[in-house]
Parts: sequence; structure tokens; C-alpha cells
Amino acid sequence: MTSEPKKAGYEGRYIQGFQYYLQNSEEHKHICQFVDKVLTGEFPRIAEGKTSVEVLGVGSGGGELDAHMLSVLQTKLPGTPITADIVEPSSKLTEQFKALVAKTANLQKILFAWHGVSCGEYEKQVKDKGQIKRFDFIHMIQMLFYVDDYAATIKFFHSLLNENGKLLIIHEAANSGWDKLWKTFKRELCTKTISEYLSSGEIKGHLDKLGLKYEEHMIPNTCDVTSCFTQGSKQGELLHDFMTDTDNFQQNFSEEVKAGMLDLIKNKCSIQKDGRVLFDCTLSCLLVFA
Repeated sequence: MTSEPKKAGYEGRYIQGFQYYLQNSEEHKHICQFVDKVLTGEFPRIAEGKTSVEVLGVGSGGGELDAHMLSVLQTKLPGTPITADIVEPSSKLTEQFKALVAKTANLQKILFAWHGVSCGEYEKQVKDKGQIKRFDFIHMIQMLFYVDDYAATIKFFHSLLNENGKLLIIHEAANSGWDKLWKTFKRELCTKTISEYLSSGEIKGHLDKLGLKYEEHMIPNTCDVTSCFTQGSKQGELLHDFMTDTDNFQQNFSEEVKAGMLDLIKNKCSIQKDGRVLFDCTLSCLLVFA
């Protein structure tokens, strides 16, 4: 069954909040460190005996993480032709990715194919054409929120793997701050872009039911959310909106709900250090075997 897409959240004020969150958490930095530590050893095994390497990025956004992974892949496999298919529904973010490629010499050696559709639409196109392109490495980073049928989506993209290929799923870890916040306030939060919150725990459950072999690697990480507790802070308001996927957090929840969320974030989802409130945004990296 094709997984119908939900509306992606990358637009308007959400993008501003997301960028501020990235600055305060250094999430991309920590993911790149994982790539350097783990994937540098995986890439030669993935490419063993192959004359070229096919990569698929699903929900690649502005391409910062793709660029790093592709650069590492080039370093580990010098002289091996690489192609990259990019599935990203946001035209704004795709243009950012293309601009990044245009100013990065080594990326210009890679043949890119751009698919300005959601992953569900991409799946439908592939099945309608009946011509399935297979890949040696597929990555899905923080994008499973935007599909309805998680198992079907994972099963489809896993089916696109070549022999010895790997599917990388990076998602918010079970029992992280995100997991606690969104499950505690599911009734208030799971009403818009995300209608059902899932953590890596639920994703592993789907992988187990599908009978897929995988390894899990944890990326400990925190985000400084001190501004959320500073009255009148514009940055705090941005983080409130981003963390709850709600425009105007202050106006859209009752005083009781807001107080409950902030209490949970501060006392159950974070550690406090040197007067700062550090929200637990640990990531889980699931490396799924073909």
C-alpha cells in the first residue's frame, strides 16, 4: 500500500524555529560526527564489487547532511562514479540544496536527479512506471513523521536496496525529551502535521515485524532551551512554536496546558547545568541491512 503523505512542516515560522533549534542543539554537527565514525567503515562494504554507487536521499531538506555524507563517500571511494537521487517536496529547501551543490566543487562531480515530491508520491511514481531503480545507500533522516503508514514506507524503500545496500533511518530516540513531551501531550499536539508521534522505539517495532536486520547507534544530544523560560524572549517563543509544531504557542494553549508543558520540559525532559536548561534530544541511528 502506498503511504499517503502528510503535509511537511517546513514552511513559514516553522523554518525559523527549526533553524534556531539547530543552532542551539548542534544536531547536524553530531550527525556528521556519527557519519565520520560509523559510515566511513560501512561505505566500502556497501560498494564492494560495484563499478558505481547509487544514493537516495529521502526528505533531504537543504542538503547539509547529504553533502557531508556524499563527501565522505567520495573520500572513501575515490574514482568511483556516484549518483544521487533526492526526494524533497519543499521547493525552497531544494533550491538551497542546489545552491550548496553549485558552490561545492566535489559535489559537482556527482550526477544529481531531483524529485520535487513527497516520499509517498515518489513511491507511486515508481510503481506506476514499473521501472524500479535500486540503490546502494538510502537515508531517511527525521522524515517518518510525515507519512501515515510507517511500516509500508520502510518496506518500500528497503525494497529498493541493492545487494549489500544499507538503509539509514535517523530519528528521535525512545525516552528522549521529544518522546516524553509529545506522548504526554498527545491530545493537544498530535492534531496538525503530526497526527501520531513515534520514536525510534516504534520504528524498531516495525523493523522487527518486517523481519529486517539492523544495528542501532545512539547520538546523545541536548538543546539549550533556557530561552523558553525567559519571559518575553523572542527566541523562546520560536522554540515554543517549533517544539509544539504550533504557530503562536502562547495564544493557542490554555494557561494550564502551557504550564504543564513547560514543567515537563524543564523537570522531566531536560537536565539543568550552570543555570541552563538542556533539553534531551538524543537521536537513534538505525542502520538497516538489505
